[in-house]
Amino acid sequence: MNNSTASRWGLRTLGLGYLALLLLAPLVLIFFKTFEDGLAPPIDAITSPDGLHALKLTLLMVAVSVPINTIFGVGCALLLVRHRWKGNPVIDAIINLPFAISPIVIGLSLFLLYGTDGWFGPTLADAGIKILFSVPGMILASIFVSLPFVVRETVPVLQEIGTDQEQAATTLGANARQTFLRITLPAIRWGVAYGVVLTTARVLGEFGAVTIVSGSINGQTQTLPLFVEKQYANFNQAGAYGASLVLALLALATLLAMNLLKRKEA
Repeated sequence: MNNSTASRWGLRTLGLGYLALLLLAPLVLIFFKTFEDGLAPPIDAITSPDGLHALKLTLLMVAVSVPINTIFGVGCALLLVRHRWKGNPVIDAIINLPFAISPIVIGLSLFLLYGTDGWFGPTLADAGIKILFSVPGMILASIFVSLPFVVRETVPVLQEIGTDQEQAATTLGANARQTFLRITLPAIRWGVAYGVVLTTARVLGEFGAVTIVSGSINGQTQTLPLFVEKQYANFNQAGAYGASLVLALLALATLLAMNLLKRKEA
């Protein structure tokens, strides 16, 4: 074995060992700790009323946040790439805010906006609309933290495909709607799909912003990540590890979908 081959295998071993220690070992430990005392304790915790409500609320966050951010992401990507103007750098910087700001700060910002002394809180309260410590506030937090992903995955695809096909369709008499549905959307579909997968993963695991605006009320405003934290704080390790296992399985399913999309795109 020459030095080049030995170096390649050494780097591969180092990289795989690092990933196994950082990612695989915690997952294996979660599986082990979940069923350490048998199947009954984690299953009872997950199927309890609070556990099932947390799972349903988590899926609701995904069902609402992901479509909204997908529609916004595609529209914003088209604005940034196809309609250039002086305000684009400002829009681009605002879209990147969730990457730069801690989720805790995002949650506090929503609290200042929609709290009892916030800008919009008193007006909404007079109208009978409750944002904080309820599902609408949690959805707003989830949308905010996952907003950039579809945009960031769609913009490079739009830049790569150019405008030749769209201009040809316009020349042949297609209107804007027909051009988008028949030319643009099929060309960017895998970038959009990849952004949807990343958005889903982000919403599933969101803790910081949601915990600020939700209050983590059992059976009312508690998602699975909040359920895990509450069960662990109450020394119910079976419930915490059981819910963590569900989150891990959902994350693995998202990862599998992401890999399938990358292979399909290639």
